[in-house]
Amino acid sequence: MTTKPKARIYNWRRKRSGSGTAEARADAMSRIREATSAPEAANEPQPGTVIDDIKREGLTGRQLRIARRLAHKHGLAATSDYDAVRLLRKKGIDPFERASLLDLAAEKKRAEDETTDKVKIQLPQTFSEGPQTLPGPELNPAQRREFEIGEIQKDIARRRRRKLFALFARLAVFVLLPTVAVGMYFYRYATPMYASDSAYSILQADGGGAAFGGFLAGTQYATAQDSVATQEFLESKDALIRLERDMGFSDIFKQEWIDPIQRLAPDASLEETYKLYKRMVTIGYDPSDGIIRMEVAAPDPDIAVGLSEKLLSYAEETINGLSELKREDQMRDALESFELAQEDRRQAQEALIELQLQGAILDPENVIVGLRTRINTLETQLQEKELQLAALLDNLRPNKAKVDGARADIARLEAVLEELNAEMLDVSGGENSLARLSVRIQMAQADLAARDMMLQTAMQQMETTRTEANRKVRYLSVSVNPVPSQDPTYPRKFENTILAFLLFAGIYLMISLTASVLREQVSS
Repeated sequence: MTTKPKARIYNWRRKRSGSGTAEARADAMSRIREATSAPEAANEPQPGTVIDDIKREGLTGRQLRIARRLAHKHGLAATSDYDAVRLLRKKGIDPFERASLLDLAAEKKRAEDETTDKVKIQLPQTFSEGPQTLPGPELNPAQRREFEIGEIQKDIARRRRRKLFALFARLAVFVLLPTVAVGMYFYRYATPMYASDSAYSILQADGGGAAFGGFLAGTQYATAQDSVATQEFLESKDALIRLERDMGFSDIFKQEWIDPIQRLAPDASLEETYKLYKRMVTIGYDPSDGIIRMEVAAPDPDIAVGLSEKLLSYAEETINGLSELKREDQMRDALESFELAQEDRRQAQEALIELQLQGAILDPENVIVGLRTRINTLETQLQEKELQLAALLDNLRPNKAKVDGARADIARLEAVLEELNAEMLDVSGGENSLARLSVRIQMAQADLAARDMMLQTAMQQMETTRTEANRKVRYLSVSVNPVPSQDPTYPRKFENTILAFLLFAGIYLMISLTASVLREQVSS
């Protein structure tokens, strides 16, 4: 076997196993010694060809330096590092094995002893392979790049596994374990609650108001304010106090067989009872159809029905109180206006009667008119008598008896006329004259007529107000009566467990994102 095949076999073994095991190295060295101890063949490869093979082995600079030092120590005239490797291998020495150095030192000592003793000892020697501590052959850049990429990928995979394990551990601690605890509470320890559902609406009396209010009459918008007021009352502490007085609401939830989370403490305050009341009594108002829906939960279905009926009675009383208060307010104002108008008319009528009684004449104006009529009549007769006397005096020989009679009539008429004029002057003059009294009576009559009109208006307004008040009467109409439930409504085990899982997961996600952002800010 030639040296070139042996070197290739050695290089193949060395590339495959790195630095190689002690047995492989020993086998390679033995084969190299056999190849070098055999006589050189005629077809031995040229040194340049062997050097090219050595170059293709990818030896590092450190290995080449070691080979050059060994060649110099053995007295080999090497022209280059690769030539030193060739010469050492040709001599049967492996320059890249640490154990070979010890062998060389031993051979050198034996050579010195042989030189000294002139005795050549060819006995077999024991060979012990020491631990391999030399580094493997240095890789070429492509192999080194592949090796480093592989190491990086392994490190990334290791980090991913570690982070994934830490993530699952955190999720188990902060999400899964609390969810399991909540689920165990709902499925095993939570006291079942029975809900009683009811629905009612507030109706208005038939008939619509005037103007814009008439368009809303009979719709859910006409009673929206009353519905909201009823809902607020049922959700208030006032309803809780009345329910506590009538049915003992807190005593129902202080029983020992109720779970600690839903059970009230024996010395629970009003605020704690009110928190439990808001959880057990749910009231919702739908403005689209004007229906108020109420759900009452209790440990016993019959108790839930009793609580619902009590709350419905409270709602009916509240509605009646609200409508009655409105009616009383409107009717009170209308009655006050009507009574005031009646009092004013009574005073005006009394004033007129007093004026009429003051002059002892029921109608002074007619008295004055009568005097004027009599005066006018007497004046007319006086003018006729004067004309008649003038006609008698126009005769040459007038009749003395007729003339005297005419003159006597004229005198009598003038006397009566003077008396009537004097009486007329007495009536028209002075503070208590009939003329002044007549004017005052006329003013009193006008005032009485105005008071009559005001009284009539107040009466019409009172009737209108009464009609409107009757139209504003509210009625509580129960469309769904409370019925005892056979199966417990609460707790909703699956839904509450899923909700708890989502809640814990959301909290964990929020805290993780916040921590990541803060860590990013601090690191940057």
